[in-house]
Amino acid sequence: MEVSSLPHRTLMGPGPSDVDPRVLRALAQPTIGHLDPLFLQLMDELREMLQHVFGTKNSTTLAVSGTGSAGMETCLVNLIEPGDRVLVGVNGVFGTRMCEVARRCGAEVTAVDAPWGQALDYDALRAAAKAGSFKLLGVVHAETSTGVLHDLAPLRAIADEASALLFVDCVTSLGGVAVDLDAHGIDAAYSGTQKCLSCPPGLSPVSFSPRAVDVMQRRKTKVQSWYLDVSLVGQYWGKERVYHHTAPINMLYGLHEALRIVLEEGLPARFERHRRHSAALAAGLTALGLELPVESGARLPPLTLVAAPPNVDEARVRRELLSEHNLEIGGGLGSLAGKAWRIGLMGSGCTEANVIQCLNALSAMLARQGWSTPGDPTDAARASLRESGGA
Repeated sequence: MEVSSLPHRTLMGPGPSDVDPRVLRALAQPTIGHLDPLFLQLMDELREMLQHVFGTKNSTTLAVSGTGSAGMETCLVNLIEPGDRVLVGVNGVFGTRMCEVARRCGAEVTAVDAPWGQALDYDALRAAAKAGSFKLLGVVHAETSTGVLHDLAPLRAIADEASALLFVDCVTSLGGVAVDLDAHGIDAAYSGTQKCLSCPPGLSPVSFSPRAVDVMQRRKTKVQSWYLDVSLVGQYWGKERVYHHTAPINMLYGLHEALRIVLEEGLPARFERHRRHSAALAAGLTALGLELPVESGARLPPLTLVAAPPNVDEARVRRELLSEHNLEIGGGLGSLAGKAWRIGLMGSGCTEANVIQCLNALSAMLARQGWSTPGDPTDAARASLRESGGA
């Protein structure tokens, strides 16, 4: 297979998302050295833009070489030592993964579970926090496996009940939903480039508060991962410019350009665009007669969970969307496998054209399996956009 022969797909799954052409052009620029003064200047600009998008003044803000899961691991291996107690809210795959990584760091983990597709019960989380002291409280802001978005505002007070650092997964929210680390008192956060930032996968933005940095500096044991040790990587991103590993130079070009695009649009406008098009997609799916399991108040705008009808082969629908329409949507994970679709509207892929294409193609695939549609999905989506002020 030649890479040049690959088809153009419309990526409307849980990630990766469509990459802006400007980012693709940036990726193709000439590679220079990772200690070249021009590249170091680009890194400084990239950190400043990440701080803006994260909503923080944290000086320890950088892009880890690796995907979002590397960001999760970076935060946990740097903040946790063997024997530390960690409290995690779990309502999907990535809360479960947070627990697993914390255990591998030697932590004693307490999980507060909620059904998949529902938001965490903050009263239950608060009760667990009051029951003992914890080093860290971890919550997934935007649970990619279920399309649930959590309110960050109450979490600092809950973490304070346990005298804990507050740690948040922002993989599917950064750039599509307000994060505002400083306003919410978040001590550590990580994301990925391939979701609402519309950059290919391969980097994980992370940010640590001064309080988190102080905890890392007072560790009694070495960080178990040399590669992800922020005390070492941070010297390359900081004023010292000490070599740690060869940076993924062209990927950082791509992230730099992706962040420029985000800030040119402006965060409020970008968040509103995701909200409007998500509402239009929901209106169209409802007109198709499909159930959206996540309550509207907890629904994540960049990613919508859709229940597959019991008499429809959901995997066949996804296969035919891909083969006949070059359109990718995601299937369910874990307990939702075979029972749901996950439809993404992220970054540059969050457009009216993609909403309409997805609804038309999905309607045709469902009709092929005998599904009766009660309404016109594209009319419903366009009406939603008109009511919310346009596309």
